[in-house]
Amino acid sequence: MSKRTSYERSELGHPSTKRAKQIDEDLPFDRLTKLLEAQEEKKEVTKVVHWFRPKDLRIHDNTGLHHASHLAQSSGKPLVCIYLHCPAEESWHGTSPARMDFMIEGLKLMQEELKELNIPLVFLQTEERKNHIPTIAKFLKDNNASHVFANFEYEVDEIRRDIGLVKEVDSNVQVSIYHDQTVVEPGSMLTGSGKPMKVFTPYHRAWLDKVKEEPGLLDTQPAPAKNAASATKDLKSLFDSKPPKVGEDKQFASDEDKKRVRKLWPAGHAAGLKRMTAFISQIDNYAATRSNPAANSTSRMSAYFSAGMVSVREALSKVREYNEGSSDFSADRVYSWVREIVFRELYRQTLMTTPHTAMNLPQNLKFDFVKWEDDEEGWEKWYNGTTGEPFIDAGMRQLNREAYMHNRLRMNVSSYLYCNLLLDYRRGERYFAETLIDWDLSNNTQGWEPSYTVFNPVSQAEKNDPDGEYIRRWVPELKDVKGKAIFAPYDRLSKEEFEKLGYPKPHVDWKETKQRAIERFKSDMRDATP
Repeated sequence: MSKRTSYERSELGHPSTKRAKQIDEDLPFDRLTKLLEAQEEKKEVTKVVHWFRPKDLRIHDNTGLHHASHLAQSSGKPLVCIYLHCPAEESWHGTSPARMDFMIEGLKLMQEELKELNIPLVFLQTEERKNHIPTIAKFLKDNNASHVFANFEYEVDEIRRDIGLVKEVDSNVQVSIYHDQTVVEPGSMLTGSGKPMKVFTPYHRAWLDKVKEEPGLLDTQPAPAKNAASATKDLKSLFDSKPPKVGEDKQFASDEDKKRVRKLWPAGHAAGLKRMTAFISQIDNYAATRSNPAANSTSRMSAYFSAGMVSVREALSKVREYNEGSSDFSADRVYSWVREIVFRELYRQTLMTTPHTAMNLPQNLKFDFVKWEDDEEGWEKWYNGTTGEPFIDAGMRQLNREAYMHNRLRMNVSSYLYCNLLLDYRRGERYFAETLIDWDLSNNTQGWEPSYTVFNPVSQAEKNDPDGEYIRRWVPELKDVKGKAIFAPYDRLSKEEFEKLGYPKPHVDWKETKQRAIERFKSDMRDATP
């Protein structure tokens, strides 16, 4: 994988904390929903369009697509699907080569699936982000579309784009957008005082109760119905659309990298569903082994969820089948895995109701006042996996090799970067975006949310990789180290034994830098007024 060594101000920049609070108080999502509700119903149907977004790349159980298909069928009019590709948008977000390739391969499969239903998938392209709205609006006008359907994206820029589209098409096209990324609608889970929940434990408890009481939340929708056979002739020019090509900055470093990642992560709904089915057969073991990265017992469904190739509803409906048809997910055998999915649900609620979290700002705005260090040597050692902390280095090497990292390691490597190296957490967050195949803005930003918790990579490794298997796999310099020395070879081997390994000594002292971080956070945040 290619590696970034520095970042521009535009990539890590953000509004002031004062401006962030203003945005949170006047939610863009509320403005969008008011605009959508204020539209007059357009009764005359000429052509129905569904706009796929980068988070719903599937034709199965796609809420917006289902409603678009229903209108097209009931009115006897054709359904047309579109996808807008903007290289500048992907560069802005930092989308990785792995994720970009995964999405495009998925889009090709979708185009074939839709073609069998006489439905064209048209790939639109614009080079600049500012042209998103005009590009979509022009297509709708040129193709005499009366209705356009889509699913909500909850990032603030995407919400503002949708606001712009509704205003641009005015009364000429009716815009309908649906909640689709989650089981429970973001913003609907409220505290006793009527505010959106932000704390996981009460949210999790309320989510479990709601899904148990309303099992229909897990019901799925079928793929769209076929267009009439005449559509292949009437819409002939729309069936020849060429899939988008990745930008120059989204190329794999080598063909070998591409082949390896594609083998690890085959694209498409069928591949995702096959993986989910295989995982359910061993889900009973998940609770006991989920934190052990060597066990490789996680579902590895994150890439399919982040690109929307498999809906969370469909995955959970499979879990419900395994759970003897019950949507009571408090049972031990499924509880732990479903709990991880609920984190994803909360993250989207937080993203929608606290939009500044999509703007390079921490949820706790006081952390924006922390003065970060400028340790370029430490930064390079971190992303190369040569910090001298075996657990950290193993995690980073897995990331660079597989475009993926076990969640236990994600927590550890992030803590090490912003606590022990005291480097701006946003640099690590961006590096994850540019490397992970399962990057997802809400998961990534909230996974990187800074806190006072400082993970000890030695005790974490001893607890979660007790036999050192994960470290030995990813840090081959240490493959022959015996016993507990594997977790801290510099401290636990003689000087002569350590030097023979060809492995670096720790870049920083963990205890000293832990204390430094806590003191820095306290002093810089004590009098901060966001």
